[in-house]
Amino acid sequence: QVQLVESGGGLVQPGGSLTLSCTSSGFFLNYYTVGWFRQAPGKEREGVSCISSGDDGSYYADSVKGRFTISRDNAKNTVYLQMNSLKPEDTAVYYCASPPSARTTIQAMCLLQVVDRWGQGTQVTVSS
Repeated sequence: QVQLVESGGGLVQPGGSLTLSCTSSGFFLNYYTVGWFRQAPGKEREGVSCISSGDDGSYYADSVKGRFTISRDNAKNTVYLQMNSLKPEDTAVYYCASPPSARTTIQAMCLLQVVDRWGQGTQVTVSS
């Protein structure tokens, strides 16, 4: 079965940290740009961060720059999103996604949401 699976969400206090993980089954993430998106209640889904297949480029939304770090371990077929200094406004369902083509750029994916597959989502709640 071809799918993406996220893990690592949860409840954390403001200023805390979480690390999200995304892995795949049925295909290798290694060949693709991979992105993290989020959707808060009543808001549109937004691209949070994307990383190129070769780990030689990344994109961050302005709202998370300096606080979130995206990385990948191709040997483990896994992409991570390290989230530090979390704020209540980071509360959302976070989704991992892969594009339809191995040539899809990080800009196309994160800014235009050129996505072929979505994970099931993992809830991140930042609250005291």
